[in-house]
Amino acid sequence: MKGLGAEIAKNLILAGVKGLTMLDHEQVSPEDPGAQFLIRTGSVGRNRAEASLERAQNLNPMVDVKVDTENIEKKPESFFTQFDAVCLTRCSRDVIVKIDQICHKNSIKFFTGDVFGYHGYTFANLGEHEFVEEKTKVAKVSQGVEDGPDTKRARLDSSETTMVKKKVVFCSIKEALEVDWSSDKAKAALKRTTPDYFLLQARPFAHLCESPVIRPCWTYPGEHRYSHRGRCPLPNTLAVASLCNLGQMRQFATRGSYFLTLLLKFRTDKGRDPSSDTFGEDSELLLQIRNDVLDALGVSPDLLPEDFVRYCFSEMAPVCAVVGGILAQEIVKALSQRDPPHNNFFFFDGMKGSGVVECLGPK
Repeated sequence: MKGLGAEIAKNLILAGVKGLTMLDHEQVSPEDPGAQFLIRTGSVGRNRAEASLERAQNLNPMVDVKVDTENIEKKPESFFTQFDAVCLTRCSRDVIVKIDQICHKNSIKFFTGDVFGYHGYTFANLGEHEFVEEKTKVAKVSQGVEDGPDTKRARLDSSETTMVKKKVVFCSIKEALEVDWSSDKAKAALKRTTPDYFLLQARPFAHLCESPVIRPCWTYPGEHRYSHRGRCPLPNTLAVASLCNLGQMRQFATRGSYFLTLLLKFRTDKGRDPSSDTFGEDSELLLQIRNDVLDALGVSPDLLPEDFVRYCFSEMAPVCAVVGGILAQEIVKALSQRDPPHNNFFFFDGMKGSGVVECLGPK
């Protein structure tokens, strides 16, 4: 329940979900109020979830908001089966993989996300997910009404819509993080992949999958229709992305994937995220991890300049707002089974003010 968790909880409570449980076993730190707006001043030393309860409940008294102060690593499988959706933040890679497997086994919608300084990501595993999408009706021109070649052409009638049922299949986060980037096909796809993806992995070169599947990405709001139809909680938030050309978006995407690999490996090795209190030590370790990852991939270090370490410390409140808005939006869409979900990663770069959706996983 740090900055990103507070944003997700706030958005879901305001959306009017039936109930929400905030789980956090850690205490409020002096830096938490910088991005965690649910915590009152003077709460340092209290449990973070308990300190967030009062303001969270006041957002919408109709929502049943609960708190749990136990460590999520100690929770049995039966704990998760009481929920329709589970969303993790600030968890280690092993915990994320374990809970994703539990959710998949019990047909529970799984989400995870994190914010590292100016960078953030979300991931979803909805299993075999069915949803309905609103489509504009296609009407054929009646015979005898018009003459000429246009008579037989189908025309869109914007005044009438129909609901179309669809299904999409998601892969597990373990499969998404264990893509084998050593194959020729994968190396070609690597040029299109966001560097933020590589910040996620603790074991980025597990070589368990034959080849990655990378589907086209969407930018906001220029190429993503939800921003135009008023269904996104953050309209125009990512307007900068619409100004980028395809080459710029691919370059952003590649850098984003690398960030994720590095930062999850840092969290696994150190048991925490990079801290401003140990900036010098953490910067050196991040650079060492960067060199190891890029060398193993045969990628030039220039793809991730050394100054990247300046932009991945602490949680930036504006980045938490964007990533938290997207994550909450996807949870609501998944539970309501309305509109196409993001399959499966969303990466946000706060330095550029742009986001990208990518589908990464086995063939």
